[in-house]
Amino acid sequence: MGYFTNQIGYPKDLLASRSIIKRKNYALIPPEGLVRNVIPGFENCDVTILATPKLGATFVDYLVTLHDGGRNQQGFGGENVETFVYVIDGKITASADSTAYPLTSGGYLFCPAGVTLRLENTNDGQPSQLFLYKRTYQRIKGYEAHVVSDNVKNLEKIHYEGMSDVTLQDLLPKELGFDMNMHILSFKPGASHGYVETHVQEHGAYVLTGAGVYNLDNEWIPVKKGDYIFMGAYVPQAGYAVGKEEFSYIYSKDCNRDVDC
Repeated sequence: MGYFTNQIGYPKDLLASRSIIKRKNYALIPPEGLVRNVIPGFENCDVTILATPKLGATFVDYLVTLHDGGRNQQGFGGENVETFVYVIDGKITASADSTAYPLTSGGYLFCPAGVTLRLENTNDGQPSQLFLYKRTYQRIKGYEAHVVSDNVKNLEKIHYEGMSDVTLQDLLPKELGFDMNMHILSFKPGASHGYVETHVQEHGAYVLTGAGVYNLDNEWIPVKKGDYIFMGAYVPQAGYAVGKEEFSYIYSKDCNRDVDC
């Protein structure tokens, strides 16, 4: 169980990859080829760093496998850094400073800037898999973000732009104190966006279920469960589901702020 599906040792075939990297534009990063990163504070964990400013993102995304005894008690985040963790699979205790939140699959915790996120695997000796995010918080006078924890099982599924076969779940409040949100977008088999979107917001998306074909800068690219997609500002983007399973992904979006000139 884990993200790192690439084999260890001598190759058994020609070297090839589905990865596509278009810095500051878009990227597709499949699980094959992911490498482990050593990051201070993460103990008995496999961590891979996905989108970063080096790719063109204004945020950092990670995939983390907490093994038996896996944890980060040193703390994640900082004075000006907001953080978010989503449990893809397993069971953990996530803490916002000294307040603990038991989370199972679909559970999540958002920590605003200045609140330290800590993680501990509590999955009875089995690994837990996490999607982890951090970003420098953009403050505006008179508004503040706050700690949020819930499970997607409790959230309303909204018909996306009037389409009954595409649903959206908002994981964070639509309040001006928040400069970003996390969403889960789900497509029934054969469903799609209503049009190719072009906007200033950027996304980091992890595919949770199913398979689809995604338009990234007018290139149609097959994607599936376990893939990670970075979409930069203004890149044309849209997708549709293929196969017999619902196609869904969790993704971040910057919001509620004007643009500097």
